[in-house]
Amino acid sequence: MSRVKRILDSDQFYAFRRSPVAMVSATVALILILATILAPLIAPTNPFDPASLNLMNGFTPPMEPNAFTGETFVMGTDDQGRDVFSTILYGMRISLFVGVAAVLFAMVLGIILGLLSGYFGGWTETIIMRTADVQLTFPSILLAMLIFGIAKGITPVEYRDQMAIWVLILAIGLSDWVQFARVVRGATLVEKNKDYVAAARIIGQSPLTIMLRHILPNVLSPVLVIATISLALAIIAEATLSFLGVGAPPTQPSLGTLIRIGQGFLFSGEWWILFFPACTLLALALSVNLLGDWLRDVLNPRLK
Repeated sequence: MSRVKRILDSDQFYAFRRSPVAMVSATVALILILATILAPLIAPTNPFDPASLNLMNGFTPPMEPNAFTGETFVMGTDDQGRDVFSTILYGMRISLFVGVAAVLFAMVLGIILGLLSGYFGGWTETIIMRTADVQLTFPSILLAMLIFGIAKGITPVEYRDQMAIWVLILAIGLSDWVQFARVVRGATLVEKNKDYVAAARIIGQSPLTIMLRHILPNVLSPVLVIATISLALAIIAEATLSFLGVGAPPTQPSLGTLIRIGQGFLFSGEWWILFFPACTLLALALSVNLLGDWLRDVLNPRLK
């Protein structure tokens, strides 16, 4: 209880309560994430279970009874009779999983390379930072497409669909580690010259212990801010790649795949197949991004 009280009395929570944008963004993000986690309980059907599909329900408009079966669907159905609401819930699971996993991978890789370059300097710093500079010259989405194509090309054909999600995580993560590395390197350059690091060296602690036990906890604040903002970008990157047909496979459709499917029916009048997944993606990415912007402002010492 004392820890909860400290959180409620903290400056960050006070700033959160004073920010309508942060409160609305957090509420929307929490609702969408909980809906994703509870999808098997909330979704009327499992849209990717062939046994639950009824082609007679195809192209049913939202909140209108189907002409053949009489069933009504909140967000309508697609061409295969799948409930759009259910496909969105299950599609968000893949989008969020890919986004979170890619950001975690990029964050861990960036932290490791940033600590090494900032602490050791010399050739270690030169190689890592010049690699980062070269990578920054390429748009991240194009780099992710290149990495995805290479990784998928070397994956055996029989395993491509099973490995597609993990390849997608690898591609997005490798295209996003640079910003973590640059921030951690800059913070490490400051921290390694402080007295507590010098004292750790004097008593004989190894560089690995100093980096992980002493420097890392003091450079995590900006990393968490970047991770929050990067999550929104990773979700959009996954949706973009899947929309282009180089992301999640049709057997594991994400929000991007659902938007690609819906785009094919937009001009034939079945607007809901595209509209609802697109709005969900926009709400998810925007809420997470606005929450990251608020967190950045709160943790920025220049704004205090």
